[in-house]
Amino acid sequence: MTLTPEIRWIDTPEALDAACAEVADAAVLAVDTEFFREKTFHPVPALIQFAADETAYLVDPQALDCTEAFRRLLGEGPLKLLHASSEDLEVFAHWAGVPLAPLVDTQIAQALLGDDPAMGYQRLVAHWTGETLPKDETRSDWLVRPLSDSQCLYAALDVVFLLKVWQYQREALERLGRMAWLEADCRELVAQALRSAEADGQWYRRHRQLWRLTPVQIEAYRRLTTWREGEARRRNLPRGWLVNDRVLYGIAERMPGNRHALSGVDDIKPSLIKRDGDTLLALVEQARACEAAQLPAALPSPMEPEFKKRLKALKRVVTAEAERLGVAPEVLLRRRDLEALVVADLEGEPLPLPGGWRGERLNTGLTQALEEVAQ
Repeated sequence: MTLTPEIRWIDTPEALDAACAEVADAAVLAVDTEFFREKTFHPVPALIQFAADETAYLVDPQALDCTEAFRRLLGEGPLKLLHASSEDLEVFAHWAGVPLAPLVDTQIAQALLGDDPAMGYQRLVAHWTGETLPKDETRSDWLVRPLSDSQCLYAALDVVFLLKVWQYQREALERLGRMAWLEADCRELVAQALRSAEADGQWYRRHRQLWRLTPVQIEAYRRLTTWREGEARRRNLPRGWLVNDRVLYGIAERMPGNRHALSGVDDIKPSLIKRDGDTLLALVEQARACEAAQLPAALPSPMEPEFKKRLKALKRVVTAEAERLGVAPEVLLRRRDLEALVVADLEGEPLPLPGGWRGERLNTGLTQALEEVAQ
């Protein structure tokens, strides 16, 4: 396959619509983006690339808005291929206003084939085609205009070779009978990208030290992180620029009742207290005012023997099944998912067992493992 594809620069609505017409009948469309995100919550699109063959179309989102024809191509049309697509999906959500469908993420596909579940694009191309793609523009400034010939080639190769990679991946997945697994995982990936507001209220669950907090402190931390996520999005600021998780956790630990107590939280900035101190204190007070029945349950310590025994038993089930399938254990269940199962079992709550193909492969073993530990 050539390392010098045809490249077409697109910076007018008419040219974009013409390109959409040229690829409208394609079965598969490779798509990628280049973006800038250092100073904003939302990614700033710098370049949109797509290809249906060895012609790469480079769209300048600084020069034009997304057209209806391109929205249809992204939201309906052919199968869209992306690699490690989570941030690309954000770019399209804000620039085009549509979710990409149908979609295949080639990084997820590779994980289901038994390789590194986080394999980068250049390694992926080398693995399937033997070609070594240039790396010179990996950290390039994609907002500068005009782009250099080297930048344009780098961007074009990102989509042209994706088509070839997918041919090999698809054949391998079909041989293993795992195409349905990939389709289900990619549908869930798109669904997750659409649940941003809902995800705000679940951000607090990411913290690994929640078990150290009391129920009222957990509720305070939940309210604080939910506020921060919504405000970072509304102000279009990186969440760490507004206030990071460490500071919010410190506020939840201390449960301050006034600005003086708030100022005692480690690493809190005076500017945050001045700008948002009253809001932070109000969120803490709301948590403190909750009835006991409204509060989340205290979490068991992962240091306790009963927790460790259950987690170890579940890991054995997942590891054994991963070995049978020839995939990494985290492709089946992440540590966070295993810990959630342990917590539910210790609390006597319904188990949050995986659904879909993972549930078919794992749930009997997971349930039996917990039953045996409890005996």
